[in-house]
Amino acid sequence: MTTWTVAPEPFDSPVAAALWRAYYTEVSDRWYLLHEGRRTDPDELEREIAACTGSELTAPVGQLLVGRYGGRPAGSAGVRLLEGGSAELTRVFLYEGMRGRGGAALLVRAAEDAARALGARRMVLDTRGDLVEARALYTRLGYEETEPYNENKYAEHWFRKHLS
Repeated sequence: MTTWTVAPEPFDSPVAAALWRAYYTEVSDRWYLLHEGRRTDPDELEREIAACTGSELTAPVGQLLVGRYGGRPAGSAGVRLLEGGSAELTRVFLYEGMRGRGGAALLVRAAEDAARALGARRMVLDTRGDLVEARALYTRLGYEETEPYNENKYAEHWFRKHLS
């Protein structure tokens, strides 16, 4: 039986970099295809990937987690502390071929545990309307839609969950 494992990963490891590239390419392409009928401009893609290093996903204010399926990198989730006792869930992603195997829920729950260990009392996140799979996942895991907590120009939905 193939199993999942989840463990912390340095934000700048080759595994983390490959997951970030795949995540950003997918969500960016989905947005551009929906709104402009084209994929992300390659130069823009490279600039944005380089600009968002993930350095905030390190102790003592954050953590990046990588899920492996059968020992192979399959997905990621990140958590970073915000002011006021909240942590933000970010970079929740699974390679397309790994979806539907329970890894997303496992990564989110591991991120919640990491947030608790960092001292957070609640988890927040933002997402877009076209990412219906993500919104369904968060609702299924007990997240409730809430008012905006940031000014992310691409965000259309904000969620929160109290961590007990």
